Amino acid sequence: MKQYNVTGMSCAACSARVEKAVSELNGVTSCSVSLLTNSMGVEGTASDKEIIKAVNDAGYGASVKADKGSASDADDLLKDRETPRLVRRLIISASLLLVLMYFSMGHAMWGFPAPAAFDDPIFSAVFQMVFSAAVMAVNGKFFTSGVKAVVHGAANMDTLVALGSAASFGYSIAELIIMIAARGRGDEATVMKYGMNLYFESAAMIPTLITVGKTLESFSKGKTTNALKSLIKMSPVRAVILKDGKETEVPADEVIPGDVFVVRPGESVPVDGTVIDGSAAVDESALTGESVPVDKACGDPVSAATLNKSGFLTCRATRVGADTTLSQIIKTVSDAAATKAPIARIADKVSGIFVPVVIAIAALTLAGWMIYGKSFSFSIARAISVLVISCPCALGLATPVAIMVGSGVGARNGILFKNATSLENVGKASSVALDKTGTVTEGNPSVTDVIPYGVTKEELVLFAASLEAKSEHPLAKAIVEYAHGAETLPVDGFEIFTGNGLRAYVAEGDRKGSILEGGSFKYISSSYEIPDAASADAESLSERGRTPLLFASGGEYIGMIAVADRIKEDSKAAIDEIGNMGISVVMITGDNEKVAKKIAEDAGCDEVIAGVLPNEKASEIEKLKKNGITVMVGDGINDAPALTVADTGIAIGAGTDVAIDAADVVLMKSSLKDVSAAIRLSRKTVRNIYENLFWAFLYNAFCIPLAIGLYGIEMKPVYGAAAMSLSSFCVCMNALRLNFVKIHDPSHDVKKRAKMSKKTNDKENNKMEVTIGIKGMMCPHCEARVKAALEAINGVEKANVSHVDERAVVTLSKALDENVLKEAVIAAGYEVI
Repeated sequence: MKQYNVTGMSCAACSARVEKAVSELNGVTSCSVSLLTNSMGVEGTASDKEIIKAVNDAGYGASVKADKGSASDADDLLKDRETPRLVRRLIISASLLLVLMYFSMGHAMWGFPAPAAFDDPIFSAVFQMVFSAAVMAVNGKFFTSGVKAVVHGAANMDTLVALGSAASFGYSIAELIIMIAARGRGDEATVMKYGMNLYFESAAMIPTLITVGKTLESFSKGKTTNALKSLIKMSPVRAVILKDGKETEVPADEVIPGDVFVVRPGESVPVDGTVIDGSAAVDESALTGESVPVDKACGDPVSAATLNKSGFLTCRATRVGADTTLSQIIKTVSDAAATKAPIARIADKVSGIFVPVVIAIAALTLAGWMIYGKSFSFSIARAISVLVISCPCALGLATPVAIMVGSGVGARNGILFKNATSLENVGKASSVALDKTGTVTEGNPSVTDVIPYGVTKEELVLFAASLEAKSEHPLAKAIVEYAHGAETLPVDGFEIFTGNGLRAYVAEGDRKGSILEGGSFKYISSSYEIPDAASADAESLSERGRTPLLFASGGEYIGMIAVADRIKEDSKAAIDEIGNMGISVVMITGDNEKVAKKIAEDAGCDEVIAGVLPNEKASEIEKLKKNGITVMVGDGINDAPALTVADTGIAIGAGTDVAIDAADVVLMKSSLKDVSAAIRLSRKTVRNIYENLFWAFLYNAFCIPLAIGLYGIEMKPVYGAAAMSLSSFCVCMNALRLNFVKIHDPSHDVKKRAKMSKKTNDKENNKMEVTIGIKGMMCPHCEARVKAALEAINGVEKANVSHVDERAVVTLSKALDENVLKEAVIAAGYEVI
């Protein structure tokens, strides 16, 4: 996805207009515009020139975003240039407005001292006109942007502000002309009458109050990028490199791959590299959130922005600039903020038509009150109030501010969401599929049993190590390590039968030309006769959670080596946490069924899928997806297809680059506990978005009728402007509450294990449960509506409904046709998924 900067947007209607204009171009497959970061992501074959022209034709500006990837570039893009301008504008506007209000209201209403000339209504009116015109000129951006938007057929929030202020000013100018004409006739009664109904102060106060709101909004929007800014600030500025045996200090950006650099205690690692000399304890909390320092020695990798706590390190640079782990994290968080979550479509649909509808409502308000018999002064005041109280900005910011804060919270805790969709979908998962090796287990298996047959133990280990030496599989490495570096036999014709075993030919010596084969019991037993005792041993080892690898040489079975991989210390607790959130946990592995079942049982998984070849994992994920949203967690190359097929793929950070590239979420700490933390953060973020949308819709649904005057209250336009200025600020502040979410705290989890089947028997009371996926619920009121509909059915004991999880768990006292439950939900106005 290519990124662009977009200028001139002021509300959700603007971003919707830009998105529509670019999406209509030939070759554009997707377009996402972020009002929060003033950025746009485009996928497709359309050229930069075509895309920029489309944005310009829509009335806005665009430029290709720099893609250097360095921290300085990102810092420049995030630099707050808007807030200082708004503050200056606000100070000037407020100063002029205070003078205007002193004489227009302070003197006239409360008797504040003033020159005698202000007792003349016409002089006072002219004075108000001049000062209100000055305030409008200072805030001219509202008017130029608003008019420009109308010319391009895309009215926006600035259009509403400009219309409201201009209408107040124009109406007051007309009244001033009437006053001057009346004085010419000697009609002082008319002069006094119209002098009391001027709206010059409203014309000035409307843009001033909106500027107050824009300034507050700008401050709070700035805080949503604090996590990203803090990552950028961690970027090392200097590096000490070794050249010809001499230390030279250079800017970190000038280090190139292959350079040798040194890191003393208390210094930050400038770029990613590998330790070539020395040892030290390195604090990696900046990247992983893990507070315990990690010991580094020769051959270990180090990452930019990590801190050397003790010891002296000499390292060779491997990744610099945009390729460092830190830069990739910065890019990931930034890209996530520039994408849209599926939930944003609600606001997009509304905001695209919001402003034209509001203008139409204002026109109808004016006409309606006039027809009803009210004065033009009363009617125009109601219409202006409608214009200035309506707020499309709150709708446009409801989703992106929460996504930005949520992504930042994740990054601070070592959880990287690559896009907004993954941040939304993780919390909606109905099942989580876990790879075994390296995910549930440590991924560093060791040999537990050596059972030779017809050869000595040493010969079996020699043959096995000679065959396994060319394999990258963790089980193969365990056997090679067990051989303690013993000299192995040279082999030719090495072949890998993925998921089954290995074959090679001895290249030299007495056994030259003889076949060596090794692999699973199924693979070896299909070609060789296995003694009954060996079969019994293999079954016994499998039942104890060990993987038996069988070997053959010269056409005969020669023995078995068992390898076991320990379950990670936190896997059991992590899987329990996921299950307690109402999510089914499935372990998926290529290991044999008995070994897999034992490990799955010890780890607490709900189900195990064993004996799956790498190319079959994706198919198994497809099957799980039929029961609901599925998350796949893995770390190896063979997990990449499954990670891609899953609704959301989560890669363990210590895994391969292929798995990380294929995943939607990356766990930097390689801990399964971060899977449950990611789910909590997702659910909290989605809940926050719903709260923001609920507030934005409720605000407009309540305030627009209030401004019209339907509640019997005559709202002044200035109050409408004040209310509008605070609405977006409230949405931003609500999103900032996500910074206080304790994503590793399981105390508020559902604490109810999910079941893979739709119906489960309760042995104690013979009751049954049905889980129903429901689409369309947005708030607790929706939950209550669905709950009431379901519990009204004879045979339904209770229904636990969650709009966040998009599901209802129904407890039945007797068997019911599922169609009865579905029809009840549909009748309540929602969709069964």
